[in-house]
Amino acid sequence: MRRREFITLLGGAVVTRPIAARAQQSERMRRIGVLMLYPENDSEGQRRATAFQQGLQKLGWVVGRNVQIDFQWGFGDPGWIRSAAAQLLRLAPDVILANGTPAAKAMQQASRTVPVIFIAGSDPVLDGLVPSLTHPGGNSTGFYVFEPSIAAKLLELLKEIAPHVARVAFLSNPDASPASWFAATVQAAPRFAVEMVEAPLRNSGEIETAMAEWGREPNFGVIVMPDPATNAHRKLINELAARHRLPVVHALRAAAAEGGLISYGADLPNLFRQAAVIADRILKGADPADLPISQPTKFELVINLTTAKTLGIDVPLSLMLRADEILD
Repeated sequence: MRRREFITLLGGAVVTRPIAARAQQSERMRRIGVLMLYPENDSEGQRRATAFQQGLQKLGWVVGRNVQIDFQWGFGDPGWIRSAAAQLLRLAPDVILANGTPAAKAMQQASRTVPVIFIAGSDPVLDGLVPSLTHPGGNSTGFYVFEPSIAAKLLELLKEIAPHVARVAFLSNPDASPASWFAATVQAAPRFAVEMVEAPLRNSGEIETAMAEWGREPNFGVIVMPDPATNAHRKLINELAARHRLPVVHALRAAAAEGGLISYGADLPNLFRQAAVIADRILKGADPADLPISQPTKFELVINLTTAKTLGIDVPLSLMLRADEILD
């Protein structure tokens, strides 16, 4: 290399490096709070958190470089959720992601100014989170994953995979499950020749007692409604279902993947990826009041053949052909 070329290159390097350094220093660190109503070691909660972070990274938000994400993990009564919400707000986040209707309500009660993206279980208008789906107003927007017609769909699937079932428990979190969900199954029950039993259960002890009682009855089945608090007990529910030989239909794929009989519900990690898109828009200046509420467009039907064999259930071919995933 000629001496003059070397000096030119060296000079260019000296000039370029400070410019790059100044650009890096000028990139403002933003902060996102996440209220995740799952224990930190829960695989489903981690899948959702990973999907959200991957979605942000695709949009240029890299943890440690231009964004910091603060998680509050766990589940508990409304008092605990309010406390977790307050802890997130003390960190002065630019936007908050709230997983579950109780989390969304706690964040809304705690702040009317910090932007909130919620992934709620039921209709946020009926739950009082927003006045309108198309123009939510206020500081909240997001998604809701469940409407009453899906409750009836779960009953249909339970009856299809276990035609002998005559009584069905509707297991739900009473702090998050609207009356319209159970009402939809009651309305559909005559079509499937079943009697519905409402089962609002909060903790593992209540679930264990109830499922032992149901297991002593012939032709009994269970529908497990989607909610972070209920989903956190899915391992226990699967164990009890196997012990008491109860056919159970879940609304969460993870439950079937971990030993449940069958599940049908929204692809929730995909919603967390979509939540990253909304977070990106808000961080770039969008007002959540103007961002419409969305519903999932992707649903998954998962059947666990191993569990079916354990329960002595022959899964109809017609049902297997419709499944998105069969686990064996």
